[in-house]
Amino acid sequence: MRTIGLIGGMSWESTALYYKLINERVRDRMGKLHSAPVLMYSYDFQEIKEMQYAGRWAEAAADLAKVAQRLENAGARAIVLCTNTMHKLAPEIISKLTVPFIHIGDATAQRIRAKGYRRVGLLGTIFTMEQEFYIDRLRAHDLDVLIPDADARADVNRIIYDELCLGVVTEASRRRYQDVMAALVGRGADCIILGCTEITMLVGAADTSVETFDTTAIHAETAADFAIG
Repeated sequence: MRTIGLIGGMSWESTALYYKLINERVRDRMGKLHSAPVLMYSYDFQEIKEMQYAGRWAEAAADLAKVAQRLENAGARAIVLCTNTMHKLAPEIISKLTVPFIHIGDATAQRIRAKGYRRVGLLGTIFTMEQEFYIDRLRAHDLDVLIPDADARADVNRIIYDELCLGVVTEASRRRYQDVMAALVGRGADCIILGCTEITMLVGAADTSVETFDTTAIHAETAADFAIG
């Protein structure tokens, strides 16, 4: 198998899911005691959050690119950035690599298109929902993207940073996400993208009337399939 390089810690709660899901996929496909060869760098997420909210994207891009290079130099044959939001910096990271970068937006969009959907509702951090880097990646796969209204976006973002990244899951927040997803469906979304790697901790298929696409699981499965070859 080929070694995967994971850039994690954003947050560690979802990075732990990546490690579990990757190895479950390898076990299910290969059997016996097989597991994935993995190299990981895990960030202190507080530092990343401060860069995000201060708009210090160039600083973050330079740092993530260096980490990706370190993983490649250590033997990683592909790089997996275990977060949706920081894919804003994917071009800068890719420019420093000679190995593949497995893009979470591409993996998710391909899965959605394979199911025949076109109009998607997107949940994620405020950066993922409001900036163009992620939405444009989905549009490149001929997807029409709907995002929640401003109040809902604020709530979705707050719950991610103040609760899910700390491992806190509450019924009140689950109900709020259910309402936000219902509103997107009411506006015509025929599926929902759980576009933050922590959202799968809170809601899933049982919480909305349309199919959900868990970016954490999709990205992890795609990475595992690359490792197996």
